[in-house]
Amino acid sequence: MTIRVYTHVDCYGHQPGSGHPESPQRLAVVLETLKAPEFKELEWREAPLGTRAQVEMIHESDYVDIISEAAPLHGLVPLDGGDTVMSPGSWSAVMRCVGAACAAVDDVMLGEARAVFCATRPCGHHAEPDRAMGFCIFNQAAIAAAHASRAYELDRVAVVDFDVHHGNGTQAAFSPLRGMYYASCHQSPLYPGTGHPREHGAHHNILNVPLPPECPSAVFRRRITEQMLPVLREWAPQLIVISAGFDAHRDDPLATMNLDDSDFHWITEQLAAIAGETAQGRIVSILEGGYSPGGLSGGSAAHLRALMGRPQPLN
Repeated sequence: MTIRVYTHVDCYGHQPGSGHPESPQRLAVVLETLKAPEFKELEWREAPLGTRAQVEMIHESDYVDIISEAAPLHGLVPLDGGDTVMSPGSWSAVMRCVGAACAAVDDVMLGEARAVFCATRPCGHHAEPDRAMGFCIFNQAAIAAAHASRAYELDRVAVVDFDVHHGNGTQAAFSPLRGMYYASCHQSPLYPGTGHPREHGAHHNILNVPLPPECPSAVFRRRITEQMLPVLREWAPQLIVISAGFDAHRDDPLATMNLDDSDFHWITEQLAAIAGETAQGRIVSILEGGYSPGGLSGGSAAHLRALMGRPQPLN
């Protein structure tokens, strides 16, 4: 069945400044990669603008006011004391992120696509209901899950996050909510310092699998197999949303994991298998972090191959 990709030129308009790791070039690398002949069967769609009502499914109204009023006519406005900023094009960019995430949910729920990848930026999983942080302004993965729950009356929606940094924003949003599940594997210790295994959520709906610095492929796969996949199967999600960060790649400058492209293919295959068992195969994947051009290119290619049901080439 169809695999779609949502993106929009407005996502280049978020300009956090020269030398900032979360640069527009990240998106350019991913899009160039997915335009290769091997991905010619992908269906491309233009990301619509999200709505305030969609954003407020996760974020507080006062916070949305602050963000909507913060975009400057020129220059940068800091949102969290430094590395998370608004530029003149940021509002349109983040609203395209939200619109893509919700449209992707609609596509898989209505049977128009089996899986959808949102090639959008900035990333979102650090954004909490009432604050921006860690390069993230609105939490589009959490919003996608909330949209699925409300619009399609799903009882069990899971966000699975393999970004190298813990998605504190998704955890904060989901912790009090019945029927919304969050599973994260992440390097620890590392920013933002959250994601302890003892953090379970109000309804035992949070699972954290910390991984050590310099974590090799074998340890990553063993811990995911033993600690995450059985719990995810037990949750039996009716939709899986993936926070797809590729910064656990060995070449990434912001972390010290030792994964390679094949690991991103492997974990995507595992999640697709569970989606096939419990969610009629439905997956919405949303680009999160990844700050090495090689890691972003190779990781996103491997991720899409797995979503398409194709093998990963041997290195």
